[in-house]
Amino acid sequence: MTVTDLPRVHTPLPAAPTQPLLPVVGADLEAPLAGGGVARYVNLDYAASAPALRAVADHVAEILPTYASVHRGAGYASQLSTQRYEDARATVAGFVGARPDDVVVFTRNTTDALNLLASCVPDGGEVVVLDLEHHANLLPWQRGPHRVVEVGPTLAQTLSRLQVELSRRPAALLAVTGASNVTGEQLPLGALAGLAHRNGARIAVDAAQLAPHRRIDIVAGELDYVAFSGHKLYAPFGAGALVGRRDWLDAAPPYLAGGGAVREVTTAATDWAPAPARHEGGSPNVIGAVALARACEVVAALPEGCVEVHESALRRRLLAGLERIDAVRTLRLWPDSGAAIGVVAFTVDGFAARQVSEYLAAEHGIGVRDGRFCAHPLLARLGADEGALRASFGLGSTAADVDRLLAALDRLVTEGTTRGYAVRADRPCD
Repeated sequence: MTVTDLPRVHTPLPAAPTQPLLPVVGADLEAPLAGGGVARYVNLDYAASAPALRAVADHVAEILPTYASVHRGAGYASQLSTQRYEDARATVAGFVGARPDDVVVFTRNTTDALNLLASCVPDGGEVVVLDLEHHANLLPWQRGPHRVVEVGPTLAQTLSRLQVELSRRPAALLAVTGASNVTGEQLPLGALAGLAHRNGARIAVDAAQLAPHRRIDIVAGELDYVAFSGHKLYAPFGAGALVGRRDWLDAAPPYLAGGGAVREVTTAATDWAPAPARHEGGSPNVIGAVALARACEVVAALPEGCVEVHESALRRRLLAGLERIDAVRTLRLWPDSGAAIGVVAFTVDGFAARQVSEYLAAEHGIGVRDGRFCAHPLLARLGADEGALRASFGLGSTAADVDRLLAALDRLVTEGTTRGYAVRADRPCD
């Protein structure tokens, strides 16, 4: 778990896709440059919020004329909206290979979904997490009994540490990420599910980063709960989902008390509805749910494995190019990890991460993320306490995007910049 420092071998860059897999909104956006003029905006910040798929945006525009209240009216538009909302629930369930009796609860995002699940863990049940997690899969568990396991120097040792911790004392839940939002490295969910179940625990997967990039199958992977967000899955309309076993969700108190979550109310008592309605109080985000479902449909319709092929080629090209720039160091969790999604984090010697990101935006029209990526413990473990940079890509990305970034970084390192850029970002979640 360190910053890689490998010999620089200047070999030709590997081939990578020259065309996007699917059209996205904003692909022709132009960004103003500090020196004057404009350039095609290069969006390499998919891991924060992915652009909307054109098919999703078109679908939303198509259904807006019939948008109405859900579960609350007999009018034509209300009936259509209700049907679309419940159809979206079935589509989302199918997208992650849910069991027939699993529940799909629509939430605002992954953070909301994991906070909901945290409120459903049986009283006294401990939750085990790794210290590599995004804050969304770390902070909710700190409110109750929990144990944090330090990541080992290798993936194999990390799994061994989890085995020791889960067998040492009973736990109710193992909560893990499907893919690191910092390094892109995937975790072996099948092996982790086996560890959890052999030791009497359930497993919950933060799939915010994994779902847009790889197929998820709850049944095949023997997963208990999966949480993910629309805004990372090419549907930025404010919806996410928690999918998983019903019993904890039915037994827990309502996540948001209000209309729609009840069967009967008096001034003295309330008879709460079962899940999912139990946890969807208030008027639901039908547009967000339908947009998320449409994104699931479009992504699921792509040929098996093509997303992985597309992104892996781009990732190889980016890593090879970064290796050629002496001042750049990439971040990695484990030397023995294999699969990874389209996320790469790195630092540039002599420059603060915020300086580099501002330079890339102002002088080259390139958007990347800088900071600690809402994963402060992991950045500290990787020796990047002051922050790093992250380039991330997806269905709308091409080799030209990667090459623009590489050329800009090379120019920064060789020529520097005469403009003043901030050393630190002033924002609540860096």
